[in-house]
Amino acid sequence: MTSTPVYLSLGSNLGDRVENLRAALAALPAAGFQPARASALYETEPVDYLDQPWFLNCAAAGETSLAPHELLHNLRGIEAALGSAKAFAKGPRLLDIDILVYGDAVLATPELQVPHPRMLERRFVLAPLAEIAPHLRHPLWDADVSQLLSQLEDTSVVRRVP
Repeated sequence: MTSTPVYLSLGSNLGDRVENLRAALAALPAAGFQPARASALYETEPVDYLDQPWFLNCAAAGETSLAPHELLHNLRGIEAALGSAKAFAKGPRLLDIDILVYGDAVLATPELQVPHPRMLERRFVLAPLAEIAPHLRHPLWDADVSQLLSQLEDTSVVRRVP
């Protein structure tokens, strides 16, 4: 079966954020995602809903032979297994895993939109992604990830964790 390159964004702002992300990254192979690279961790200021703890975020690059919705289902399984539940949209969470890019696919269903619809507006997504895939370009974009990051209007704080 053919493998498709996939890019994920992972975030946590509750509990032991570092351990939450480590556990999620370790669980990816069993969920059908073969990671090739992961970015450093980045401490990031909340956006949209501001009255919550700061996040740790990272990006992961890898491949899957799963269909997009099957991969999403498995990623939601990792979130649930690690105890994550979103009380409300954009609110605090133990773990959030988003599919950013699934090959050159363009999907728009109620449960999955690829490329991720707000990723090009968010420094906390583009900074870790630029670390591991600076020249990544999707057919819908007019520039690669590093160029998109340099043009970003989002001024929220995103700092690499040493």
